[in-house]
Amino acid sequence: MKSKNIILTVVVIAFVFVFAAAYIVDETEQVVITQFGKVIGTPKTEPGLYFKVPFIQNTNYFPKNLQIWDGDPGQIPTLDKTYLWVDAFARWKIVDPIKFFQTVNNTLSALGRLDDIIDPAVRNFITSHSLIETVRKSNRELDTFEIGLEDIMQEKRVSYRIATGREKITEGILKQAQPKLDKFGIELVDVKIKRVNYVEEVRNSVYARMIAERRQIAEKFRSEGKGEAQKIIGEKERDLKKITSQAYKTAQGIMGKADAEATVIFAKSYGMDPDFYSFTKTLEIYNQSLDEQNSLVLSTDSEFLKYLKGFSTKP
Repeated sequence: MKSKNIILTVVVIAFVFVFAAAYIVDETEQVVITQFGKVIGTPKTEPGLYFKVPFIQNTNYFPKNLQIWDGDPGQIPTLDKTYLWVDAFARWKIVDPIKFFQTVNNTLSALGRLDDIIDPAVRNFITSHSLIETVRKSNRELDTFEIGLEDIMQEKRVSYRIATGREKITEGILKQAQPKLDKFGIELVDVKIKRVNYVEEVRNSVYARMIAERRQIAEKFRSEGKGEAQKIIGEKERDLKKITSQAYKTAQGIMGKADAEATVIFAKSYGMDPDFYSFTKTLEIYNQSLDEQNSLVLSTDSEFLKYLKGFSTKP
């Protein structure tokens, strides 16, 4: 009975020792073994089952995959004295877990060190470049020039030419920050500017300028529309006058031809009876000269009144 208890006790103790000695490292982890606070051996970076001295040695787990650093947005002046709210982020990883353990020890402390190193680098590069360098990464033509700004903004296009650009600025931030992180066993994989925005005062003036430019474009379109409308109206008036003139010319030609034919007819008819012609013409003159508004005093012997006194007859 005693032997069975002894065997059972040995098995339990062996199990406890094995359980305390074994540890597992997965694909996203790396482990540093310490004994009384000092690093023992090399870090375990490959996934698998490992063993350590139980109760004496400790396992310190650190992430092996990419980690996120998200900076606090801050107000930063550019080289051309324009104040911006800049929000940056970075990706980093632990490449030397022993250095990492001996310096910062944990990811929370590492994030604090990243704040102290990356934030000043971001500020340094933003203040060393103009606004357009921070916003744009190439000299690609802006789409706004294709909808009416070509003539209005021609003089400003020269100032939009960039020499560095946003990508090179972020590369410079990474190169400046990385040497300061080597002693912590940290590799800075990438740094990016997540958002750039104007401060409130600058934003209002920018919106006002944008509104003014859009109104200028709208006025340009209205002016061009009015000019095109006047051109169409002018062409219409010209065509109308041309049609009217041609019609008048045709009508006058027809009337002239008709008057000529009527004159020939009247001449033939009056030639056949001169007295009738004289009589009709005298009646026309009477009709035009003698009315309620005009008064005419003539002698009774006047030739003008011969048809009022009577008609003379030929033998």
